[in-house]
Amino acid sequence: MIRFEEVSVRYEDSPAPVLDGLDLTVPEGELVLVVGPSGAGKSTLLGTVSGLVPHFTGGVLGGRVTVAGRDTRTHKPRELADVVGTVGQDPMAHFVTDTVEDELAYGMESLGIAPDVMRRRVEETLDLLGLAGLRDRPLATLSGGQRQRVAIGSVLTPHPRVLVLDEPTSALDPAAAEEVLAVLQRLVHDLGTTVLLAEHRLERVVHHADQVLLLGGPSGRPALGSPAEIMAVSPVHPPVVALGRLAGWTPLPLTVRDARRRAGELRGRLTRAGAPAAAPEEGPVRRPSRAWWRPARGAEAPGDAPVAVAEGLGVRRGGVTALRGVTLSVAPGETVALMGRNGAGKSTLLSALVGLVAPAAGTVRVGGLTPHRAAPRALLRRVGLVPQEPRDLLYADTVAAECAAADRDADAAGGTCRALVSELLPGVGDAVHPRDLSEGQRLALALAVVLTARPPLLLLDEPTRGLDYAAKARLVAVLRRLTGRQGGRHAVLLATHDVELAAEIADRVVILADGDVVADRPAAEVVTASPAFAPQVAKVLAPEPWLTVSQVADALS
Repeated sequence: MIRFEEVSVRYEDSPAPVLDGLDLTVPEGELVLVVGPSGAGKSTLLGTVSGLVPHFTGGVLGGRVTVAGRDTRTHKPRELADVVGTVGQDPMAHFVTDTVEDELAYGMESLGIAPDVMRRRVEETLDLLGLAGLRDRPLATLSGGQRQRVAIGSVLTPHPRVLVLDEPTSALDPAAAEEVLAVLQRLVHDLGTTVLLAEHRLERVVHHADQVLLLGGPSGRPALGSPAEIMAVSPVHPPVVALGRLAGWTPLPLTVRDARRRAGELRGRLTRAGAPAAAPEEGPVRRPSRAWWRPARGAEAPGDAPVAVAEGLGVRRGGVTALRGVTLSVAPGETVALMGRNGAGKSTLLSALVGLVAPAAGTVRVGGLTPHRAAPRALLRRVGLVPQEPRDLLYADTVAAECAAADRDADAAGGTCRALVSELLPGVGDAVHPRDLSEGQRLALALAVVLTARPPLLLLDEPTRGLDYAAKARLVAVLRRLTGRQGGRHAVLLATHDVELAAEIADRVVILADGDVVADRPAAEVVTASPAFAPQVAKVLAPEPWLTVSQVADALS
């Protein structure tokens, strides 16, 4: 179905090819998972299948890629649209209509499909992806996860023979992610659709894959094999595989069920070792020389007074009640994870705390200010938001220009932002354009821009979207240092569907449902009490109270 013949891709001014030596075949009717570190070329590889590389992105494509016999060098993306359906990392960049139902129908209209067939397929897709209740909603009012499901649905309706998906579950809650993956499995097994999928949250998808394609592995060349074969050598792997490596299990488990069957002896050793220790205040990453992590002078909350308080907060967006009577406080040095299904109100709550939306009821205070009434420069030194779409914060032509602007806006010493970028994005040069970065790299750059102002309250909306496990570990280390006493005890409030991140770093977990707070408890209590929010290690080692591989490693050592 898809044939790569000695494929390489090189962009202008790039010192090395993004892809090199790719020679393999993807059979019809298989789900192939593409894995590798951030920047390894996963999105570029997917683009060669859809024709976006090089017809849209530019660069030089060497070798040959054929899809259903069509050469992507001589067929532009529009000439492949009936064969290949593509969902990128940024759903909003692909939307061309205003409402959910119109977006699902647009691709079929472009291909001249009969109206009665279009109507039937739209209804099927609305049911498959749980979008029936959103059919008339404007796309601009949807949450990130809802937009992701609409984007997937819009390419499913024309019934393409090949589906290309870049991070399809990154913005979805665990239940919605399972629904989407179940749909993909059904397309593969029942209709023979070929699915090529890149994903960093391997704990969700690796056990669904027929084959795994590794980029940026130990050999330096692309490797295609069974999930078990590739996970044994891959530098990126899910927690259950990391646990298997730590325990010396052979073959390595790919699912929680497989790991539980082998975990009896490990549970016994951990029981003898005692309860897991609390995470250290300071992460393992070396502290840079500049004191960028200390709060801005005069912006600290006195003592342990909350840096943010919401009381009875209600918010309406586009005629929809997004928050209902939310009461929440965040203290200095605290990391709070906001969790809940897509559309529960997590992003809306963050927007209210940074003044992007005004309350319809109740009050919200951040650093003594009412956010939606505060002057932007005053608010900048009290709270910073890294949104789901990091490109919303990035407008300069180079990384160096972004950093210089961030230093000026925050009245920070020259080089402050660049020091952060060097830690979060090692190896990224000053002259690189932000649009040429991967989604995870753009997120890290946006985080560096926000941290330059050293706000006492840091808000993060899906901060691990597009990050591989190494990049996520660097982010966790930075956040731990920020919230530690030596870091000035910043407060961090993050909205996430990443249960592994919540288990690793959160002190508290607040669960929202339909705009209401339904749980506000210590993280360990929440994530172990619900199968939907439990990390893989907790599921494997239950009823023992272990949440992360790092806790297990510390106990065994």
